[in-house]
Amino acid sequence: MRQRRWVELLNDYECAIKYHPGKANVVADALSRKDTLPKRVRALQLTIQSSLPAQIRAAQIEALKHENVKAEALRGSRQQMEQKEDGAYYVTGRIWVPLYGGLRELVMDEAHKSRYSVHPGSDKMYHDIRTTYWWPNMKALIATYVGKCLTCARVKIEYQKPSGLLQQPKIPQWKWEEISMDFVTGLPRSQRGNDTIWVIRTSLATRYIQGRIRCTTISEQLIGGQT
Repeated sequence: MRQRRWVELLNDYECAIKYHPGKANVVADALSRKDTLPKRVRALQLTIQSSLPAQIRAAQIEALKHENVKAEALRGSRQQMEQKEDGAYYVTGRIWVPLYGGLRELVMDEAHKSRYSVHPGSDKMYHDIRTTYWWPNMKALIATYVGKCLTCARVKIEYQKPSGLLQQPKIPQWKWEEISMDFVTGLPRSQRGNDTIWVIRTSLATRYIQGRIRCTTISEQLIGGQT
């Protein structure tokens, strides 16, 4: 449509349209060009906070002190812990984030609420974090964190179909006009050979009749009207 309007406008003039390559048009109109940021600027925006590794190392030192190490609940993971060249402690090749200092919340905030995380679910967030960090009971703590996110609760997508309206059954006018039956089978056989309980309940009241029968004779007793 836009090209057609230009053609109709230019038909009133005697002009010749000549192609001019963009690379040859050095002094191009700024409004006709997309405003693209250099790649180096985008890379700077994706860098992680540089102070986080230093905060983790400082928190690890405090957490391993005698008065704080019990709260970390390391148990058998203490033997798997190793200190690498950067001074941080690792467990199974991942950085240990201690409970001391509240850095776990900081890591989860970065993985869930940052501009590039778009509020992932608990499973996706767990797999993203576990590639770099580790702490005891990580998966359960991440699931609790995601469950408390107000943004996720507001925009959560329901994958189930909406429930239908509650249907009120028709109320009968007389007792035993409408009944419901239920069977409990597979019970230990009694002295009379009964292994099934047959319960009949009226829809108008809370009264019911309970009988003990044999599973092999259910159809015969239903047709014959015997209990």
